Amino acid sequence: MAELKLGKLPDRTPVKLSISVMPELHQRLEAYAAAYAETYQVREPLTELIPAMLSAFLEGDREFQRRRASGHRRPETLP
Repeated sequence: MAELKLGKLPDRTPVKLSISVMPELHQRLEAYAAAYAETYQVREPLTELIPAMLSAFLEGDREFQRRRASGHRRPETLP
């Protein structure tokens, strides 16, 4: 069976997360959760998967990692 980009979540202390998303994104997140459950035989709630997905996204963003490594900070005020 093929692995998903997001690996199986490690044991962790639950953290409550509340967000609002558009209906289409919610459907896609539910579909991803179903694929995750099928792949790992573990059903995880979206509130557990979303933070891991965001972390994976940020870790995979090379430009963001480059900026963090160089100490690049967002300007105090935007033009």
